[in-house]
Amino acid sequence: MNLLFDVSTCVRATSKFSECTKCVDVCPVDTIEIVDNIPAFTPSACTTCGGCVGVCPTESFSLSGFSSIEFFFKFLEEESNELTCQKDLYSCLSVLSVEHLISMAIASDEAVIMNVDACVCGGDSTKLQDQLRANIEEANFVLSTFSDKEILIKSAATESIKEEERATTSRRSLFSLKGAIKSKQAFDEAVDADELKAFGIDLTDISKIKDKVIPDKRKLLFSLLKRVEKPENYEVIATEDINFTSQKFVDDTCTNCQICYRICPTGALSSNGKFSLINFDAMLCVKCHLCHDVCEPNSIQLQPGFEIKEFFEPTQRTLATFDIQRCNECGNYFTYTGGEKECIRCKIEEEEAMELHSLARQRNKS
Repeated sequence: MNLLFDVSTCVRATSKFSECTKCVDVCPVDTIEIVDNIPAFTPSACTTCGGCVGVCPTESFSLSGFSSIEFFFKFLEEESNELTCQKDLYSCLSVLSVEHLISMAIASDEAVIMNVDACVCGGDSTKLQDQLRANIEEANFVLSTFSDKEILIKSAATESIKEEERATTSRRSLFSLKGAIKSKQAFDEAVDADELKAFGIDLTDISKIKDKVIPDKRKLLFSLLKRVEKPENYEVIATEDINFTSQKFVDDTCTNCQICYRICPTGALSSNGKFSLINFDAMLCVKCHLCHDVCEPNSIQLQPGFEIKEFFEPTQRTLATFDIQRCNECGNYFTYTGGEKECIRCKIEEEEAMELHSLARQRNKS
């Protein structure tokens, strides 16, 4: 498998203000870095563990030949409910996000068992183990609010593991050019694999960035939740205890600059044709934090608690409404906050004009 990256869906490509570094933080061999605000990686150093795939909120990273959706249905057909790195996924279990784990637990008749300690996927595998444990803990916590399903962790500490399975050195890092020079194409591929892959943004990517795309893992989870019996009472959990979605509110400092809902990658934030309100759908939110990163007055805030009710009765909520009026000067519509019906642009032009006239009068007097 090879690591693939779709720059058009990365939140860092959407805005230079994005602070997302999840892919960098989880990489066990530190091959992913930020170059010109965009993730870059060296293919030959990559262990194809898939950790970056599992943590990416918008599914910008993927592995060639691997589909988490196909794996999900294959897993349900298997007799065994135990998963082990490499053996069952041909990659690390960390390729599975919290949403995937919740979906698997909901759909499985038996408890899903994950052999976390057997993770030896190259480099600092403790990063992957820690991420996987955190994913399982969060998945179980969310599951406990509406189900008795859970994901179990199998300890491999007392089991004998073959020496070659203990090796933490990546097989890709031992790549030899000796067998690659049988053809020029293979040689070029080997040399190319040792080069840092940086990603620019062209016109095609820019047009794709404008699209609102819901990740497959969210579609899968949403489909399965529709088949779960609704709990009698809905719980509210702390917002820091759930990392794949959120609920928000907008305070009075909002100027309706429109950047948040224009830049939201999934359409969780939206408006109407007149841009007179801000709507929010928690089940479309992937908690990428992009709207918070770009909001200059910091008007968008996370609710202290997340309502589990959103999983079963998703609601599009209106976070803010605005009075839209036509400017008396230019005739364009703008967010009216009182006083003269004059848009900000016209006010600035008028202030600049008055300042120039004042300077001109001072020069004439001198």
